[in-house]
Amino acid sequence: MLEARDIAFAYGDVSILRGVSFVASPGEIVSVVGANGAGKTTLMRILSTLTTSDSGSVLLDGKDIAAKPLVYRRHVGYLPERIALYEDMSARDYLVYRAKLKGEPSKRIRRRLSEASDMCGLSPILGRRICGLSAGQKKRVALADAIMLRPRILLLDDLLSGLDVDMRKSMGEILSAMAAFASVVATGHEISDMAKWTTRFLVLRGGTISAAIPAAGADASALAARVESALSGEAGA
Repeated sequence: MLEARDIAFAYGDVSILRGVSFVASPGEIVSVVGANGAGKTTLMRILSTLTTSDSGSVLLDGKDIAAKPLVYRRHVGYLPERIALYEDMSARDYLVYRAKLKGEPSKRIRRRLSEASDMCGLSPILGRRICGLSAGQKKRVALADAIMLRPRILLLDDLLSGLDVDMRKSMGEILSAMAAFASVVATGHEISDMAKWTTRFLVLRGGTISAAIPAAGADASALAARVESALSGEAGA
């Protein structure tokens, strides 16, 4: 279980996050939404240990990750908002390299690569150099990298941006498969798409979580409308 507890962060005198707290349990797909500049990427960087919060803590199974950040990172799959790949490598070579870098035994890498490639629709382009791939295809490679070792925590920042319609449609299936063994936290602006597969929305406004909206039993369009209302600050959202 991943827990953010009273996270606060500021750039100089500008407060970005204030007292952000939530829990993401295994099996959940938690979607964090908010306007541009709301602090979504900052929050994801804190959860991934790439940025240190000014106060508060992040816990995995009740233990503060600050005590053993390197151990925590072994359990995390992270898709950043801005993707940086090794452009001269083929998609296959890059994913194999990343798996080895993370300490995956060589005898398991082929199976992990096959699973992730199938899930992300990469099989036809595995042999192509990354520099020749489209932005959407590069996003698929980065997603495969994030999920390939079956992490316990999956952090996906601006997940749907740059993906084509077919990949967006298949995202629910991918994330449902990952949520079988991971706590998933995703950010994005595509609320109507996210409403089809999320289990809970967290609305980030004014540096804090202003609403937590469960998806259980809700029609996707009605859920999206409720989230949009909460984003605009309408009463009763």
